[in-house]
Amino acid sequence: MSTTTDATTATGPRPPSRGAPHLDEAQLDALAVELDAIRRREMADRGEADAAYIRRVATVATALQLGGRVAIALGRRRPRWWGGVLAATAGRVIEAMEIGHNVLHGQYDWMRDPRFDSSTYEWNMTAPSDQWQHAHNVVHHVNANVAGIDRDLGYGVVRITDDEPWRPAHLANPLAALLLAALFDQAIGFYDLEAERQALGLVDPDEARAKFEASMAKLRRQAARDFVLTPLLAGRAAPRALAGSLTTQLLGNLWGFAVIFCGHFPDGTVVFRPEDLDGETRGRWYVRQLRGAANIRGSFPFHVLTGNLSHQIEHHLFPDVPARRYRHIAPEVQAVCRRYGLPYNSRRFGRQFGSVAVRIVRLSLPGRPRSGLRRRRGGHGERPPRVRPGWPPRRRVRRPGAAGTRGARR
Repeated sequence: MSTTTDATTATGPRPPSRGAPHLDEAQLDALAVELDAIRRREMADRGEADAAYIRRVATVATALQLGGRVAIALGRRRPRWWGGVLAATAGRVIEAMEIGHNVLHGQYDWMRDPRFDSSTYEWNMTAPSDQWQHAHNVVHHVNANVAGIDRDLGYGVVRITDDEPWRPAHLANPLAALLLAALFDQAIGFYDLEAERQALGLVDPDEARAKFEASMAKLRRQAARDFVLTPLLAGRAAPRALAGSLTTQLLGNLWGFAVIFCGHFPDGTVVFRPEDLDGETRGRWYVRQLRGAANIRGSFPFHVLTGNLSHQIEHHLFPDVPARRYRHIAPEVQAVCRRYGLPYNSRRFGRQFGSVAVRIVRLSLPGRPRSGLRRRRGGHGERPPRVRPGWPPRRRVRRPGAAGTRGARR
């Protein structure tokens, strides 16, 4: 991320921020100072409470998965079997999202605990950790919601923004989204292969082959564990165990898809253009991260089941801050947004997911959608919010550190 603060370009003054056209460069710099201060405070405050939390969550995730597998094997009656499936699914998604995703962002590297070290951790998902760190921490987080660069915009199979020209194949947009949801883990497992760039000859064939073989090897290991070994260990209950493994995998995929799409593509999120990255200041970077993400309101257990990605705004602002802190930071971030006249996109799951579903259906047809995730041209068509000059806000409240990659931090 560039930290340039020059407000001019070779052709004259910079255009206003696409996500905050009402803010001038001085206000954007002030916004960055406030958000930087929040990050510095939270990073300095990390300690035993954070370490105890992630260890406790790891214990709970393991217990849920083991207990769920036993209940599935013993579940001759349907309620017990479904109880086991739900427990195993909960343990699986907690391990993947609250532990794996956040550990691979380097949120717990400071603990010096090899179990939670981003450079050695291998998570319970199809994607090899190093490939996922590159595709997610670098390509996605650095270029969040930039059309043509952020490959998470529809994951290459779903038309999710009107920046992508409509083609007849997009009539199958809802079906493509359903298939992606059902196979979300497996699709992400091969995501870093960049198939569309391979087709253009922009990827080294040997590197692509090595990544493909690594992903296939991990997929085979996981399939053998979940669909061969686990049923064999269940003995006569092997059919129930196999059905349980398949159902757990499917439910985990659907949940992951829903959480990720609700955090990036509901109404109100903004798509940016590649030119917005040119000489991007820290304040503009914060605006892009904030306007390209959305939160999902819910209870504490709900937040844990999402890996705290229900606080996607805070995650994109502070990707290396321990995720358990997001719900405490959120009111303060919302107050900052209110003070600078920036929308803070936070709604219940049903509303966020409903708007995503409507958008997917609308974008299956030619023509521009009527609202929601659309291109902002220098603020035209978007009424600038009023900036609150006063502080404190009416409600009482109590480049961030880089997302980690193996061997380096952005």
